[in-house]
Amino acid sequence: MKKVLTIFSIFSLSLVLSAQKQKTSQDSIKVFYNELFTVLENSYLNRKAVDWKTIESETKTSLKNHDNFEKSLAEIRPLFDKINANHCIIFYKNKKYSGTGKKITKDDYSEQWKKKFDTKPAFEAKTIDEKYGYILIPAMLFFDVSPENVHRLAQPLYDQIAEIKSKNKPEGWILDLRFNTGGNSTPMLLALYDLLGDNVVWGTLDSNKKIISKIKLEKGKYLDGSKKPAFINPKGELMGNAKVAVITGPFTGSSGEVTALAFKGRANTIFIGEKTYGATTTNTQYPLPFDTMMAITIGYDSDRNGNYHEQITPDIFVSKKDNFDNLLLDENVLEAVKFFKANGSYN
Repeated sequence: MKKVLTIFSIFSLSLVLSAQKQKTSQDSIKVFYNELFTVLENSYLNRKAVDWKTIESETKTSLKNHDNFEKSLAEIRPLFDKINANHCIIFYKNKKYSGTGKKITKDDYSEQWKKKFDTKPAFEAKTIDEKYGYILIPAMLFFDVSPENVHRLAQPLYDQIAEIKSKNKPEGWILDLRFNTGGNSTPMLLALYDLLGDNVVWGTLDSNKKIISKIKLEKGKYLDGSKKPAFINPKGELMGNAKVAVITGPFTGSSGEVTALAFKGRANTIFIGEKTYGATTTNTQYPLPFDTMMAITIGYDSDRNGNYHEQITPDIFVSKKDNFDNLLLDENVLEAVKFFKANGSYN
């Protein structure tokens, strides 16, 4: 009899623990999604166009099919698709959860682009043909946006560009954003301070596309309204009048597009390549429960003059004629060189 009671006790304890685990999982899911909906309903750019009662009801019905929190994140895609949140992202355990987004096929990029992309290209600053400065800025995703960390990331990039400026005195500069799929634009723009100068470089628009904030560079500081701005320590003269060719492609997105937008309205600047991805909306970070981070869309990106661009369209169209083995054979670079050599207008 004692043996039977022991077995029954173990069986009962197992049921209790299982029930507690299930309850804990459902509670976690409830806590997370309640907070997520609160943030979306209060801050998401297009919140007024959403039937939140219906969307929340449908989502919570689907959530009943999941027995743990991580699996429940599969509901992020249909949720974001329903509210057209195509630039919002949830980050959890080094994974990204987002809407379906725009599809890019193999027909949209060259073999040279894919070959270079597979190497996970890093930041590059060098000279081409001993005459032209070449800067490749890839995606830069990080979550510590403190001024100290941004400075730590941006200063060495700026220093590489400044060294070329002082030693080589290039006849023109090529900014290659073909691999810049997004992340955080602040260190990118600080690295490019000498070319952008003391100017408003981009802004944020509200749902009616009215300006609500302007971001400015001034004496190496990134002024966005923060009490303690991110910064670099500038060296030497600014290059506000230098010729710059900005190369974009279909993978240039989000912060890559902001970096390109910073050159819209700048004198002696040309855009070469292909239309950008089209994620020209302003995201901000918002922490959610269980060490989860959200990039939530709160506005539209604008250029320095307050103009919105759904995509950035090049002045000179070049498609799939990349050559990263020899940049002097890259059609985008060759168009940039023509621009540098031209006097006055360039067609």
